[in-house]
Amino acid sequence: MSDDFDLIAEIREDQGKGASRRLRHQGKVPAIIYGAGRPPRALAFDHNKVLKQLESESFYSSILNIKVGEKGQAAILKDMQRHPAKARIMHMDFQRIVEDEMIKMNVPLHFVGEDVAPGVTIGGGKVSHLITDVEIVCLPKDLPEYLDIDVSELELNAMLYLSDIELPEGVEMPALAQGPEANRPVVSIQLIKEVIIEEEEEEELEEGVVPVEGEEAAEAPAGEEPAEDEAKGE
Repeated sequence: MSDDFDLIAEIREDQGKGASRRLRHQGKVPAIIYGAGRPPRALAFDHNKVLKQLESESFYSSILNIKVGEKGQAAILKDMQRHPAKARIMHMDFQRIVEDEMIKMNVPLHFVGEDVAPGVTIGGGKVSHLITDVEIVCLPKDLPEYLDIDVSELELNAMLYLSDIELPEGVEMPALAQGPEANRPVVSIQLIKEVIIEEEEEEELEEGVVPVEGEEAAEAPAGEEPAEDEAKGE
């Protein structure tokens, strides 16, 4: 069951890049909400409060309650733009939902039993997460906060696939309806190969010297430039 998230919003009348820039300077996040057969509506949220709520993983896969005054609207987060260098939210898109309409969204995967998997405890391998979230379709009431995938019996050099994820009742995974080729690997256990560099090779790499296999690099005497090819120009 997803957590409850209340987002206090205000209606914004001014739109465009200039209006959004002014909102950000005021410590607010410009946003839009659409769907459910109603026209889109421009909103604004308190940036710091939203940033705090985003620390919870379940925020991204929960039914959110967007409140404007005394009215509330159930919605899901569909898109979010972050500043490329700062901890700042630039814009958010929300989709209205209604109880009897299917919704499509991505939910995170939780990997269970990694520490007891034979591929780790016996084979000495490392667990590799090849996919960290999956797209699902369901009614709002069936929306899971996350999906578990059990790797406790995974052997070395083995994989689990999308079809190995146990789906709750009422939840479907569209990828599985696209045929066997869409059944992507999700997690594997592999040995991690370590490349050991000898001390002399390490010094050469640090000095920028690239050794040529089967040859010894000729060095010019100190203070002299390497001789040009005698045949050059002749």
